[in-house]
Amino acid sequence: MNKTYPALAALALAFCATTASADKIKFDYWYGLSGDLGETLAETCNRFNASQDKYEAVCTGYDGYELVVQSAIAAFRAGKAPALLQSFDAGTADLMMSGQFYAVTQMMKDYNIEINWADYFPGIANYYASSKGELFSMPFNSSTAVMYYNTDDLASVNMPAPTTWAEFDATLKALKAKNPEKCSYGYEPSVWVDLEQYSSINNVPLATNNNGYDGLDTKYVYNTTSAVKHMEDIKGWLDAGLAEMKVSAGGMNSQEAFSQNICSFFFGSIANHSSLNLKHADNLHWDVAMIPTETAERHNSVVGGASLWVLAGKSEEEYRGVAEYLKFIATPEEIKFWVSNTGYIAVTKSAFDSLTAEGFYSAAPYKGREVAIASLTATEPGPLNRGFRLGSMIQHRAEWLSEVQAALAGQKTVQEAYDTSVERGNALLEKFAKTYAGKTLP
Repeated sequence: MNKTYPALAALALAFCATTASADKIKFDYWYGLSGDLGETLAETCNRFNASQDKYEAVCTGYDGYELVVQSAIAAFRAGKAPALLQSFDAGTADLMMSGQFYAVTQMMKDYNIEINWADYFPGIANYYASSKGELFSMPFNSSTAVMYYNTDDLASVNMPAPTTWAEFDATLKALKAKNPEKCSYGYEPSVWVDLEQYSSINNVPLATNNNGYDGLDTKYVYNTTSAVKHMEDIKGWLDAGLAEMKVSAGGMNSQEAFSQNICSFFFGSIANHSSLNLKHADNLHWDVAMIPTETAERHNSVVGGASLWVLAGKSEEEYRGVAEYLKFIATPEEIKFWVSNTGYIAVTKSAFDSLTAEGFYSAAPYKGREVAIASLTATEPGPLNRGFRLGSMIQHRAEWLSEVQAALAGQKTVQEAYDTSVERGNALLEKFAKTYAGKTLP
């Protein structure tokens, strides 16, 4: 049975394999999902190992994407990195520029394994592709952000799910007027939701050079866009009691408060859909919708979640095993297993169409997950909606959170917080550019 390792074991090289014959060719696979999702990912390894008798995926879970990426970097320097790594969206530019990977399109070609790469949703595949369209990593647990709402609460004020932020503001006020004791909006700061997804959906830049795609000499500019007002609105809702953080004496997070019918709204990944179905109050009736926009004009959201990177320096036999595993999880049967047991979306058009045709999205517990696809495909991705090619994005997210928390605590204005996080983010980008001086983004 696979085991998820806590933060204190970040650099430990722990190997836990499913039962298999000793003569199988083994390859190491490190992943960052934990909890129910991590258990489901571990089961994909078990299913692969049981499906054939030549290769064995030795799968090791870490407590979070940041930790597994940091652990892989440390292990790579020691010559002990895994063959396969699950890395989240924020690490994409760093891995691309490192060059320490085996592009999945090239690997599958080298081992004569056919994958219909054109079948992958462009809004997902493009995030992990080079400027020439070569996929460097394989899309896997893909998601986007959505709005979760209590259908009974909205019905009580005779209002539909809001589609603009002005409508959201009006809905919060109506809910509070109807039931002053209830939390209208369970909130917690999320750079992915509040800034990155917001910028894409509203077609405003996060950074120059088309969000970094056009060069390493990139600067953050979100302190000059409508993203500032959006965060000011959030602070206003908190100050007015229309939104709450760490709801109730128990200090629930936003998802927990929503699931227990304490708050009427929360925003999060479509992957939360699965856990909400498993753990919610009996009296909660809920649904999902796309995140509101500033105006009636909507652009596509960007993909979140993670992809699978094949790392450099492994043997041909290990790579053959990895290629067979990637082939296995790309089959319609395994895609259905994955999306059925998680809240993640089908990454290929054919799998999504097949699931739709069989009524997968027509009823609980899966109804609503199609909203994520609608959000990702709302428009064809343009220069500001393809995603982000920003180095040290993991560190920037931490800087953003620190500054926003200070603003929400009243220690500074939102504008001051965004100015500071942009300044610190730009220092990170400048350092990243110097690290790869003379090189260009692939």
